[in-house]
Amino acid sequence: MERTARAFWIGSPGHGEIRETALSEPAEDEVLVRTLYSGVSRGTETLVFRGGVPENQHAAMRAPFQDGDFPAPVKYGYLNVGVVEEGPAALLGRTVFCLYPHQTRYVVPASAVTVVPDSVPASRAVLAGTVETAVNALWDAAPLIGDRIAVVGGGMVGCSVAALLARFPGVRVQLVDADPARGDTARALGVDFALPEDAAGDLDLVVHASATEAGLSRALELLAPEGTVIELSWYGDRRISLPLGEAFHSRRLTVRSSQVGSLSPARRAGRTYADRFALALELLADPAFDALVTGECRFEELPDAMGKLASGSLPALCHRVVYDGV
Repeated sequence: MERTARAFWIGSPGHGEIRETALSEPAEDEVLVRTLYSGVSRGTETLVFRGGVPENQHAAMRAPFQDGDFPAPVKYGYLNVGVVEEGPAALLGRTVFCLYPHQTRYVVPASAVTVVPDSVPASRAVLAGTVETAVNALWDAAPLIGDRIAVVGGGMVGCSVAALLARFPGVRVQLVDADPARGDTARALGVDFALPEDAAGDLDLVVHASATEAGLSRALELLAPEGTVIELSWYGDRRISLPLGEAFHSRRLTVRSSQVGSLSPARRAGRTYADRFALALELLADPAFDALVTGECRFEELPDAMGKLASGSLPALCHRVVYDGV
């Protein structure tokens, strides 16, 4: 008897739909996973939903288990938590994370899933991919004890970075965002908050994650001489202007990119992708990360919710999708 599942597809830019898809029988080294939760990585996924991935980035932006091609039709996503229903005995019944799109059930190699620690609720584990990005960013940034740091942009990635920085000894961390409501999130994460015009300056390090030209410009303004901006924003097909005149050269400022697609050079010799991901899941034992999940819908409601997330009429950091049986 043929097995089927339901999956969320972007049928055309700006239009989502639920499609039925056939499932293969799992091979000896594969697992069948029933999804409990998936998460919408709002910045990247709404850009994909709008059809905003530049043509020269189509290959680089492919998700590990993506079906279809940009701009559409495409099945896209990478924050999925489920329970193993068939597969090797060591994985049967275990809660796992996989870089899989929004789909009710799926078959993948057993090596593609990571067991969620017992200390991490399945509902929080959807944040693992974003916390992994934050881990890689801090490997790139290499903050030091006592540093003065700001995170500009209180979205899902920026808040994850701020949450990890709150654990560093002796650092002064400020989350900077144009939305005053992000102040509540900052307090839940244990860091200070400021609007862009009120942010403290003379900083050693600024992590920029607002994906706006104004945010990047403000990040440069906040630096002390010889300070560094770590750029985490993904601008898609948008061009931005950067103020590299004025005092940029005389103050010897640095702008450095960070991207989770490759391991930070600072840790490449001694860490694997699996090591980095296991660390992200371990860090999610902290209940403070629950503050990053600010919206939720049922799987059947995702086409409508994705449109609202893309338009901004439904504000959210991480939007969690709940599946049947939860």
